Amino acid sequence: MTSPSAPVATTGYPWPIETTRLANGLRVVVSEDRTAPVVCVNLWYDVGSRHEPPGQTGFAHLFEHLMFEGSQHVKKTEHMKLVQGNGGSLNATTNPDRTNYFESMPAEHLELALWLEADRMGGLVPALTQETLDNQREVVKNERRQRYDNVPYGDAWLRLLPLLYPAGHPYHHATIGSMEDLNAAGLDTFKAFHQQYYAPNNCVLTVTGDASPAEVFALAEKYFGAIDPVPDIPPAPPGHLAGPATEPVRETVTADVPAPRIYLSHRTYPFGSAGYDAVTVLATVLGSGRGSRLYQRLADGKRIAQPDYIGSYGVDLAHAPAPLIVTATAKDGVPVETLEDGLSEVLQSLIDEPVTDDELNRAKALLTTGWWRQVSTVGGRADTLGRYATQFGDPATAGYRLPAWLAVTADDIAEAAARTLQPSSRVTLTYLPGEEK
Repeated sequence: MTSPSAPVATTGYPWPIETTRLANGLRVVVSEDRTAPVVCVNLWYDVGSRHEPPGQTGFAHLFEHLMFEGSQHVKKTEHMKLVQGNGGSLNATTNPDRTNYFESMPAEHLELALWLEADRMGGLVPALTQETLDNQREVVKNERRQRYDNVPYGDAWLRLLPLLYPAGHPYHHATIGSMEDLNAAGLDTFKAFHQQYYAPNNCVLTVTGDASPAEVFALAEKYFGAIDPVPDIPPAPPGHLAGPATEPVRETVTADVPAPRIYLSHRTYPFGSAGYDAVTVLATVLGSGRGSRLYQRLADGKRIAQPDYIGSYGVDLAHAPAPLIVTATAKDGVPVETLEDGLSEVLQSLIDEPVTDDELNRAKALLTTGWWRQVSTVGGRADTLGRYATQFGDPATAGYRLPAWLAVTADDIAEAAARTLQPSSRVTLTYLPGEEK
């Protein structure tokens, strides 16, 4: 029975949402909020590393960089200068499922933000030069060195993906891609990639904040309406997998790391499904903060794991069973085998020991706080609505996510754990200190 103190929510998105679709296929989502004179413009392109054909890995991420290097009517670096010079902030991100670009601006500069985004959607290719391409290839290589290659444990994600997903699966490789692929492709190949995927009918434009739907729809038509759609955009390779893996997989890496670390991972359910909602709560019970099972049993209890380097999290991938990742770093003098045994025991406990009311309520309170923190800003709201419009066809379905988490029961968690956390489906990645081999 749920205790009276359990969090309750009837909706996870109380602001209005209005949508339209232009004749060229661009979906426009508006959520008006007059609280402050600020707007966020956010574009979700339905292209990520899962769409990349063989020989073109890393292309989606490279375009995250190229899109800031000038377009038909915007000079190199001018996009950033215009946004920041008018009091705004901007960024872009790439993941396996999508690439997105976003600006938060004073409301009076909404039109500027929309013009900038339309110009690089429809006018990047004429401005793309060999010099720009070569420069950004080097930027990506440097990013790989800084984020993955020269950081202790930095390549864990790059190693986990091919262990979790078979060769040929769209999630088999990371967004940073292959430097060999980036080096081998010529300018025309990159231009073709942009012309194939950066199209109005492959994009969701979301505007949140101090702007009316009528104003946004009119400006969207003005600046995006003349951009031609692209027929026959190739779909990503299918990501269907029958379920959890049937054999365990293990990799051990000897590297310049300060202490042994273990990553245990399992494929679970796709993001947005009821099963993944249960896994989201499960991951919070398991590894979020000092009250989690991992912390209580391995950091405070057995004292075999470093308190600051222990936890679990799901990676919210929507088009195949998403991974749950559990990680811990050994305390000085603790054998790595002891740490792995401890992690395995805690994972097994989710199958054998029902989650208590206190654990469940704590996890739901943390998720509730995180959700409202995410949608408390116009930027967070725009990204959330863009995601649900792109991945599930309707931005309003965002309102169901928090209630879905709050409806998860201890039995749901036990069922998800029993299906997805078996040792027979586990990926184990172990880092050992030593000279790299």
